[in-house]
Amino acid sequence: MGGGVRGLGQIDMPPRPGISDVLRPGSVRRLIEWFSIWAGYERGPQLMSWLRQRWVILRHPMADIRFGRNVYVGPGFSLFIPQNGSFLVGDSVEFRRDFRAEVSGQGRVTIGSGTRFTYSVLLQCTTSIEIGERCMFGQTTILLDGQHRFRDLDKPMLDQGYDFDPIRIEDDAVITTKCTIMADIGRRAFIGANSVVTKPIPPYTVALGAPARPIEYFGPPGEEPETLSTTSTG
Repeated sequence: MGGGVRGLGQIDMPPRPGISDVLRPGSVRRLIEWFSIWAGYERGPQLMSWLRQRWVILRHPMADIRFGRNVYVGPGFSLFIPQNGSFLVGDSVEFRRDFRAEVSGQGRVTIGSGTRFTYSVLLQCTTSIEIGERCMFGQTTILLDGQHRFRDLDKPMLDQGYDFDPIRIEDDAVITTKCTIMADIGRRAFIGANSVVTKPIPPYTVALGAPARPIEYFGPPGEEPETLSTTSTG
């Protein structure tokens, strides 16, 4: 999921050269190295993030788009909100690269503080997708609140409409690489790579598979999901 990659503001900057350092041999090279890191990995990304936020808000005059403090919007960030949808972001959220959200009608996406999206995460929302604080999303994961109807044999799939269900991802949930999320995920739940979540996942559980099923509970005693407590007592 890329958990070992440090985000914006976590780069170990070399010390800024002082006046006395400029007079020493090799000082010009050290100054160039410091400036390159400062401009390329600290101030430069912060400036570009600010510009991307302003551009996104400017090109969606009908939508309610709000970014909290210290939000990083990386390259490839894209919103599609042609109507009165909402996209509300808390403080210190990080969108690393190629994030995309498509909000139809009056759909509403809310993202809690401290949440991180790594690479190529996609959200498709027509009702509501609510993401809590400090959640983590691995690369190429998709969250969607609508499913195509397909069982009417007299109509093509695209003519059959959708079934919609709002989605809620609770605080501290971790969704790893290449997951598809179509149902709620409980607090601190951990979703393994390549999983397809079609039914709600209880808090403090590890869930894997397609469809995803809880396989382990690691939360407070006495709050185990019925399926896991039955398995453990059996």
